[in-house]
Amino acid sequence: MSAARRFAAVAATAAAVTTAVITGPAAAATTTAGACTGTSGVTVVVDFAELGGGIETRCAPGDPASGLEALTGAGFTYDFVPGYPGFICRIDELPDPCNGAPVTAYWSYWHAQPGGSWSYSQLGAGNYDPAPGSVEGWAFGAGQEPGVNP
Repeated sequence: MSAARRFAAVAATAAAVTTAVITGPAAAATTTAGACTGTSGVTVVVDFAELGGGIETRCAPGDPASGLEALTGAGFTYDFVPGYPGFICRIDELPDPCNGAPVTAYWSYWHAQPGGSWSYSQLGAGNYDPAPGSVEGWAFGAGQEPGVNP
């Protein structure tokens, strides 16, 4: 299958979800330590266990206007798939190199309320406006939710 066809299949499967990847130290917490308190911001959880790392939970202070702003506000960086703006291939330089969004692994994007359950995003991170006090999740793999409760 060509790279363009593979990308189209992932994009359709992921309902045009923008996704991200993390880099940095692979020693991450598996709890929500680092979460925002109350409605002080948006908690961002990034699960890169499939890349040999762990789970990082950080707080994006204030009221970020989009999932991308929450991601960067929590201190993560991201890159889009080359030639496909809006589709994130890595966060904090992982995976390296950018994987081009294969059908079998991509960054899925999730939402939740603290103590609730994860919901797969129907919008890309650039189009979704997370509410203060909510939880944003990112997980690399075959579309599974982050490996920690929101």
